[in-house]
Amino acid sequence: MKDSLLVLSGGLDSTTMLYEYQDRIAIALSFNYGANHNEKELAFAKWHCEQLHIKHIIIALPFFKQYFSSSLLSGAESIPEGNYDEQNMQSTVVPFRNGIMLAIAAGLAENNSLQNIMLANHAGDHAIYPDCRPEFVSAMDEAVQAGTYNGVRLITPYTNLTKAQIVEHGAKLGLDYSKTWSCYKGGLVHCGKCGTCRERQEAFTLAGVEDNTIYEK
Repeated sequence: MKDSLLVLSGGLDSTTMLYEYQDRIAIALSFNYGANHNEKELAFAKWHCEQLHIKHIIIALPFFKQYFSSSLLSGAESIPEGNYDEQNMQSTVVPFRNGIMLAIAAGLAENNSLQNIMLANHAGDHAIYPDCRPEFVSAMDEAVQAGTYNGVRLITPYTNLTKAQIVEHGAKLGLDYSKTWSCYKGGLVHCGKCGTCRERQEAFTLAGVEDNTIYEK
């Protein structure tokens, strides 16, 4: 039964969730909030929804770039290179991004009589992004349920999974990960140097899955 809305970025994690739970997803919701890599991600999000015949909605949030500070919104040269860890990636935090997006998702889910919102946060994000942590997810679930007539719930099946475990899921589903995007710089191909590229490469290595991503040489 298609009872859910998925927040879909077009990245590795949410695309895996799109395929794993496609029988439940009525709407995939993406946001264009002015990030360096939005154009790349959204093109893949649209492509996958077309393949699976899932309704895809893109909502623009131009005020993010106008009012919020983050290297994600400041151009490719602002994105840190190196490891995907708290100290190195702190500049990429967009204040309360998931909270704002989930509030919109809750309204859209209620409006379409859907029971669930699905978000593909995972264990590797917890140290860096406060709005990906289990305590945030729990609090947001309670708020959304209390604030909607049909008691919409927030479901996050990947909260305690590593990115490598998510890649394992996707590989079993036959997902073509070359049609997903991770690089925060948003160039023609993945840079292979920024934190999200490094995290992506490590996930494939740990999962023992071939990485067919094209990286800059």
